[in-house]
Amino acid sequence: MVGCGRPRSLSLLPNTATRTCPPRTSVRSRAGFRDAADSGSLVRYLDTFTHTVGVLQTPDALARVASECVEDLAADGVVYAEVRFAPELHVERGLALTEVIEAVLAGFADGTARAAAAGRQIRMGALLTAMRHAARSLEIAQLAIAYRDSGVVGFDIAGAEAGFPPTRHLDAFQHIQRENGHFTIHAGEAFGLPSIWEALQWCGADRLGHGVRIVDDITPPGAAGGASGARLGRLAAYVRDKRIPLEMAPSSNLQTGAVASIAEHPIGLLRELYFRVTVNTDNRLMSDTSMTREMALLVDAFHYGWRDLQWFTVNAMKSAFIPFDERLAIINDVIKPGYAKLMSDA
Repeated sequence: MVGCGRPRSLSLLPNTATRTCPPRTSVRSRAGFRDAADSGSLVRYLDTFTHTVGVLQTPDALARVASECVEDLAADGVVYAEVRFAPELHVERGLALTEVIEAVLAGFADGTARAAAAGRQIRMGALLTAMRHAARSLEIAQLAIAYRDSGVVGFDIAGAEAGFPPTRHLDAFQHIQRENGHFTIHAGEAFGLPSIWEALQWCGADRLGHGVRIVDDITPPGAAGGASGARLGRLAAYVRDKRIPLEMAPSSNLQTGAVASIAEHPIGLLRELYFRVTVNTDNRLMSDTSMTREMALLVDAFHYGWRDLQWFTVNAMKSAFIPFDERLAIINDVIKPGYAKLMSDA
């Protein structure tokens, strides 16, 4: 598998207050995280991050997890990844935000070197995330700009959507825009079209985290008509026409109740309508998944072949927050040759 994706987090983003130690009812296994995630609730899904955040409060722990994250992704065939983490959640033992960021970036560098030594090439980019229910987004946005020449490629807000609209963080987004930076916003997952509209038209997001509810602005043509007869509302047409990337995570969307099944995931229709959709893992630990597994689920549900998977992969690389020439080089020199070999061997 040749992968390019945004795994979307280091498993560091809870929706609740952080803890210095895991709670007594600590999830004890990968299966336990998966069971907690399979709740149909975004809020309960995010609650599991309390456990991981509790043990990620030192530079050594952060660097180790970041390094192992890179190695895991490289072993899965991922060649470029943008990984989110929220610095503000890792300061309970006195770390400064800058120390958190530098520990994670050091871990990424170490993991990249280890992967290369094992014969696997991968490039990492960090997305600094601010929690949408908190009030440190401008500070985090300023740090995203301060570290953009050191491995940070963009800014993000995350957390429960309902009650915490992205417009609460306009000063942060405006700072990124003034500094010619990039940002993505979680929108249209647990909340509907208003969340997407605000993220785009008020905040100016470059990409949308999830965005599955954009399907609410599309009238399907009926089972026999394929996608050709679908009617797009004004917002859906804008998203498609502007080629706004949708960072979709099939397993996570199923677990949080955004979709009823993989076969009913909007990614199928959106791919037929040529939206700029990408495939992402969201949280590998909580969802017990990988880029390979997410792709395989789509193959089973929609009978995709290598060309479809290449299309998703190229979409992801086109939408990355690194310079255009560097994106193009990875597409032409790594992704397309990799898929060409897979197709020839099939």
